[in-house]
Amino acid sequence: MQTRPPVTDWATDFDHFDPQWTANPYPIWADLRQRCPVATSQRFEDGGYLPTRYDDVREIAYDAEHFSSRRVIVREHKLPLGASTAPPITSDPPEHTAARKVLLPAFAPKEIARLEDKTRAVCRSLLDAMGDRAEVDGAVDYAQHIPVRVIAHMLGVPEEDGDLFRSWIQRVLVDGVRNPQIVPPTVAEMTAYFDQRIDERSAQPGEDLVSFLLAARVDGAPLSREHVLGSLRLILIAGIDTTWSGIGASLWHLATHPQDRARLVAAPGLMQTAIEEFLRAYSPVTMAREVVKERDVGGCPFKPGGQILLSFPAANRDPAVFEAPDEFRIDREVNPHAAFGLGRHRCIGSNLARMEMTIAIQEWLARFPDFTETPGRTTTWSEGTVRGPRRMPITILRRA
Repeated sequence: MQTRPPVTDWATDFDHFDPQWTANPYPIWADLRQRCPVATSQRFEDGGYLPTRYDDVREIAYDAEHFSSRRVIVREHKLPLGASTAPPITSDPPEHTAARKVLLPAFAPKEIARLEDKTRAVCRSLLDAMGDRAEVDGAVDYAQHIPVRVIAHMLGVPEEDGDLFRSWIQRVLVDGVRNPQIVPPTVAEMTAYFDQRIDERSAQPGEDLVSFLLAARVDGAPLSREHVLGSLRLILIAGIDTTWSGIGASLWHLATHPQDRARLVAAPGLMQTAIEEFLRAYSPVTMAREVVKERDVGGCPFKPGGQILLSFPAANRDPAVFEAPDEFRIDREVNPHAAFGLGRHRCIGSNLARMEMTIAIQEWLARFPDFTETPGRTTTWSEGTVRGPRRMPITILRRA
């Protein structure tokens, strides 16, 4: 792994791969909001920007004229434009509107409701596989499998390809940020994989997302093959790592906060507000924008070409919007969190993510109502764009 110099001043040299950020980014954001709400860094090609206040993040998210979505990951060295398109997330108006509209029906609440039984069966099978073990890994044994299997089911591809999917995610979202040469061959692998699926569904359509996209029309015309491939890459990447991180962070909180765990077990009616608070407090996803026209936001001039680390997790800890933002309140009712983004690019899969998180926590608590982070061992958190547990040692204290 590349050796990176440590950050000495977060206001002028931020790095979302720094070990301090990976371990606990929240104090960093709180400090920046007070003394430099828009941090900068020259570690990234053409310069990087990090807004930490909710209103600044919101302003940028809604302004496609000055801030483009054509690059959604902040990288040390930019990839050529078009090297990894994934409509609608990498498109701007007017192309974005049609690309988003195509996908909306597949992720509507009634469609997601049809996946609840499958998701519950996946969770129960994973819990069954843990057997009577006193210690399990809540991330590796549980959280990281659930969205992989659900997305594979939706795409109509083998669940056994999960290790391959995880490899792609690691290379695109983590390794490729620091070594851009990794990304093109990874995208080529994904393209070859989905090319085969497209050929299969073209010959024999099924009830899956590949067939859905092949049947979709925009102004009466079918989607181009590249559009279909890009959307399939998006669904795979965006629908897996983000959700397993949300599930894992929720379990970590319950393992390390026994009062919240006991309260949720005793009052399952709190599950809905608990899920929203998990999403706010441990938002997994940070997106990016590229500056295309100079604009001042939060007192900071954003120069064309600059890469913006658009931190929805930082926005969700802003005390100007959330009372006691660093306090987890399982019954927080006023919760306008931005875990799924803001503006036109708000996550299409939010209904799916909420459903998977809810069922995953319900099934875990039904099986293991009392558990804790294993004493003497620590949780390992992911680096970079998506934050969630990668290793999470849990000791089971009581089974239902």
